[in-house]
Amino acid sequence: TGYYGDGLNAIIVFAACFLPDSCRADYNYVMENLFLYVISTLELMVAEDYMIVYLNGATPRRRMPGLGWMKKCYQMIDRRLRKNLKSFIIVHPSWFIRTILAVTRPFISSKFSSKIQYVHTLAELREMIPMECVHIPDSIVK
Repeated sequence: TGYYGDGLNAIIVFAACFLPDSCRADYNYVMENLFLYVISTLELMVAEDYMIVYLNGATPRRRMPGLGWMKKCYQMIDRRLRKNLKSFIIVHPSWFIRTILAVTRPFISSKFSSKIQYVHTLAELREMIPMECVHIPDSIVK
């Protein structure tokens, strides 16, 4: 997490490789509480515009969040947070992620859909955001 530009424009980095394994007995409980933590953190950090960088690289399928969880997250995000989100950058998008977003596109707002960007390399990401503001885990760099 970091800030960019002149104001308090936050960059939120979300590394999917650190999400819990879906085989856990308490998976739904952990994901529910993780979401509540993320939302409360966003509400504290986001004063102005912000972007989310979703690092999908080095993430096995069993650690990727499910469609139901993502839909619930989207629905529970406060309108102010949805409005202030300038871009949702997905780094190293898998076939699974691209398919889910293509399938759900009719159910999410066109404004939100237009904020989604796919980035295939860290070099490409470097051209979009100041990398000194973010921490990329070693497993993703490799």
